[in-house]
Amino acid sequence: VMKIIRSRPGHEIILSNYYQANLAHFKKWSPLMPRTHHSVASWSIRLVEREKEFAEDKSVHFIGTNDSESLLIGTCSISNIVRGVFQSCHIGYSVDRNFEGQGKMQEIVEHTIGYVFSELKLHRIIANHMPANTRSEALLKRLGFEREGYAKRFLQIDGKWEDHVLNSLINKDYRE
Repeated sequence: VMKIIRSRPGHEIILSNYYQANLAHFKKWSPLMPRTHHSVASWSIRLVEREKEFAEDKSVHFIGTNDSESLLIGTCSISNIVRGVFQSCHIGYSVDRNFEGQGKMQEIVEHTIGYVFSELKLHRIIANHMPANTRSEALLKRLGFEREGYAKRFLQIDGKWEDHVLNSLINKDYRE
């Protein structure tokens, strides 16, 4: 059984353990980071910053954990929340290498989509993936995301500018 909760101060140890255990697994999909980026101290600071961003309606970060919240299974983050005429956000996610192919990532992302559309009441969720990331592409397709474009040299990943496929999911029940 997996619990899906908003990450908050107090989760710095499981976040640090999760990212350090998956460094090699996430390397080809991640920007270059300093070695201390996933230390407990660094996560303590970032979790406080995330609380501020959540309070300011700028981002929300979910984690999937075991019942005791001692093991992190996956993450899903909503960032770049823009209101006004845009009413949109970006989504990003990751799953521990030991839980790939078990439906855990889909469960966490579905929970997050539900939150974005029902609680944040946004119109669009934007999800981008590198062309080689076929697992991410398949997940987005299963969740109803539609491909909207292709951006050359879009983000600097693992020290190299990488192309990305641009996708989005529209809130069919969107109301002003």
